[in-house]
Amino acid sequence: MAVIHRTTMAPGKLELLAAWLPARPWYLGSGREPELTNAGGFRLDDPQGEVGIEFMVVTDTSGDDPVSYLVPMGYRGSPLDGADEAALIGTSEHGVLGKRWLYDGAHDPVVVAQLLAFVQGRAEAQAQSVSDTPDPTVSAHFTGEAVPSPVTSVSVTDGPGGTTVTPGAEPLTLQVTRALGRQQDGSGTGVRGHVTAGWRLPDGTEQRDRFFVLRDASR
Repeated sequence: MAVIHRTTMAPGKLELLAAWLPARPWYLGSGREPELTNAGGFRLDDPQGEVGIEFMVVTDTSGDDPVSYLVPMGYRGSPLDGADEAALIGTSEHGVLGKRWLYDGAHDPVVVAQLLAFVQGRAEAQAQSVSDTPDPTVSAHFTGEAVPSPVTSVSVTDGPGGTTVTPGAEPLTLQVTRALGRQQDGSGTGVRGHVTAGWRLPDGTEQRDRFFVLRDASR
C-alpha cells in the first residue's frame, strides 16, 4: 500500500512543476510565471516498491481564469534509462529517501503499466496524502480483451490537446487529459476504457473529469 512520508522535499513538487509546465505544448498559460496549488489526485502502488506513482492535479491561478492540469509522476531513486530531457520534471532531496528523480509519468513504463492494471481492475487507487488508504472516488471502466501487464517501453506524443502514450508494441493508445474540465473526445468507436477522478477548484467546488482514455491505436 502507498506510504506517505511526512517529511520535506527540496525543492518541492509545486516549485519543480512551476518551472517545467510552461515548456509543455499543452500548457495554456499567458506567459506569466505559474502560480500553482495542489488541487487533488491519487496514487497507485508499484508492486516492486521501487517507483512512487502519483497522479497530481495542480491549478494555475496566474491567468484571468484558473486552469487545472493533470501531471502523472514517477518518483525514482535513480535516473530512468532512456528517458529524454522533456520527461524529467526535476530532482529533489527527500527528507527520508534522499535524492529523487521526478519524471512525467507518461514517459515512465512502471507508471503506465500500473495505470493499465488499474483500468482493468488489477490495481486499486490509493489516497493522495494518506498512507494505506484506498480512494474509492477514483473509478475505472474497461471493455474488451485484457491488455498484457508488462510494459518495458513507451512512445509518447505531446501536443496542444494533451499527451498520447503507446505502451510498447500494444495496439493501444492511452490519452492523458492535461487541461481538465474542458471538452474532450472521451467516447465513441475504439474506446476501451477510461479513468475518472476529481479535484477541487480554488473556490472549493468539486469537479470530475476523465483523466485518461484508453483507445485502440487505429482509432
